[in-house]
Amino acid sequence: MPAHGLTADEKKATHEAFSTLVNMTAAQLRKWLANEESRGVGMTPDGDRVTGSNQHESVGHHMGERILEIRGRKQADLSDDDYADMRKVIGYIHRHSAQRPKGDITDTRWRKSLMNWGHDPL
Repeated sequence: MPAHGLTADEKKATHEAFSTLVNMTAAQLRKWLANEESRGVGMTPDGDRVTGSNQHESVGHHMGERILEIRGRKQADLSDDDYADMRKVIGYIHRHSAQRPKGDITDTRWRKSLMNWGHDPL
């Protein structure tokens, strides 16, 4: 559903879910996104797997930058596009979290990809 079709209650629920799932602070996320490891995971907009920082920026890395923009705004100043992107973030974190690999996840592409979206499962 496009964000402009959201009721006040839906916007509130979206903001609450986004605030809960994006569990990295702005400083943590900014530091992570500046790290070469963050640029070496995820998928490009064309669906190619990112395996190194010399490739096109991944969708998740771009969304991490967008999350920082959204978090820098007051809730009253959030646009329809902000709410649409918040809903993308919520959906991605839910879907990707369901694919958790077995064993130690500390140094996995799975965790690093989630961190690009502002969520550290640890």
